[in-house]
Amino acid sequence: MALYVQKYGGSSVADAECMRRVAQRIDDTRRAGNQVVVVVSAMGDTTDDLIALAKQVNPEPNEREMDSLMATGEMASSAILTMALHALGVKAISMTGHQAGIRVDGTHLKAKIQAIDPKRIHRHLDQGCVVVVAGFQGTNPRQDIATLGRGGSDTTAVALAAALKADRCQILKDVDGVFTANPRVVPGAHKLDAITYDEMLELASCGAEVLQSRAVEFAKNYGVVLEVVSSFEVKPGTLVQEEVEEMEKMIIRGIAADKNQAKATLLGVPDTPGVAARVFKALAAAHINVDMIVQNVSAAGITDLSFTVPKDEIVQTRRAIEPLVKAVRATGLNFDEDIAKVSLVGVGMKSHSGVAYKMFDVLAAHKVNIEMISTSEIKISVAIRSRDADRAVRALHTAFGMDAKKRAPAARRGAKKAPAKKAARKGK
Repeated sequence: MALYVQKYGGSSVADAECMRRVAQRIDDTRRAGNQVVVVVSAMGDTTDDLIALAKQVNPEPNEREMDSLMATGEMASSAILTMALHALGVKAISMTGHQAGIRVDGTHLKAKIQAIDPKRIHRHLDQGCVVVVAGFQGTNPRQDIATLGRGGSDTTAVALAAALKADRCQILKDVDGVFTANPRVVPGAHKLDAITYDEMLELASCGAEVLQSRAVEFAKNYGVVLEVVSSFEVKPGTLVQEEVEEMEKMIIRGIAADKNQAKATLLGVPDTPGVAARVFKALAAAHINVDMIVQNVSAAGITDLSFTVPKDEIVQTRRAIEPLVKAVRATGLNFDEDIAKVSLVGVGMKSHSGVAYKMFDVLAAHKVNIEMISTSEIKISVAIRSRDADRAVRALHTAFGMDAKKRAPAARRGAKKAPAKKAARKGK
C-alpha cells in the first residue's frame, strides 16, 4: 500500500462542482489501494477577497489578525471537501494545520515550518480515513495561527510528505505540468516530462507560479518524489527530481517572468564600508526578501544602491529603510514599480558558454533595455520594463529553440528517480 500526498489549488476547488470532481479523484486514488492525505488551498479567489475586505476596514491591518483571517479560507475548503468525500461514502476527516501537527516559527504572514508531528494523521490513516489538511498554516510558539505566505499550501504538502515518508507528493494544478514558459504568454511553450530540483527551485524563485520555491527546497532536502499533474485529467505530469538524463544537452530548461517586482534605490549614499550592511540588516530584520542588488560606480565618493523586492512589500521596505536615509547620509529613497524580472534557467548553462551574450543580443534586437543583471550557475536574470516582459519571454523562447514545433518532445524514460533520503520531522 502506497501513501500519496495530494495538494489541490484554489482553482481546483473553486466551487461545489469542482469539489465533487476532486473528491472523486481522491476516491479513485484510494480505491487503487493507496492511503491518501490531501492538502487544499482556499476556494478560488477567497484569499484575495479576504485581504481586500480587511484593507477596507484598515489599510494596514495587524499581521496576527490577518493570519487568523486568511487561514479560514483553507479551513473552509478542507471541511467542504471532506463533506464531498462523505457524500461518496468515503471515510474522511478534515484537519487544521494545528490539528495536523504543523509547528511554525513566530513570523506572521511568512512563517517557516519548524517541525511536524504526524502521529494524529497516521492514526486516522490506520483507521482507513482520507485526511484532508488545511494548507498554508501552522501554529507558532505563542499558539497563534501563522500562515506560510503565498503558495504556502505547496510547502504544507511537501513538508507533510517528508514527515509521513510518503511514496509520492502530487501537486495538482489547472495546468498539465511544468512548462518551458507560461503557455498563456508563449504559444510554443511545451510541458517538460522531468526537471531537476535545482532548475525548478530557480524557476519558482524567478516568477514561475506552478510551484512555491520553499516547497521545492523541502522536496530537494528530504528527497520527496514530487510530481506536478493536472487536476482535471488523469495523465502524466512533470517529475521534479535530483537528475534528468541528458539534462546538460538542453541548455535552457525554462524561462520565467516575474512582474511582482519593484526596484528600490537609496540615492546619494557615501561609498564607505558598512553602509550596505546597515541597509540589508534592516531589511533582514523586517523579513523582506531582497533579490537583485546593484551598486553604481562611485563618483566623488557618492553612489546609488539599488535592489529589488516583491511589489507587495514596498510598504514594509519603506518602513525599514526610511529611518536609515539620514543615518547613512543618503540624499533620498525612491521606488520604481514598473519593472519585471525575466530569467533563463537551465543546468546546461554549466557546460555551455555564450548564453549571456545570446540573451543580451536577443533583447537588444527587440529593443528591450536591461536595467539590472544577476546570475547563478544555472540562471541569468535581467530587470526590464514591465511592458517588455511578455515580448522578451517570447523572443527568448524562440531564440533558444524552445518552441514546441522546433524540438521533439522528451521521452519520460529519460528521467531518473531521485535517490531516497531519510525524511525528518524538522523543516529547514
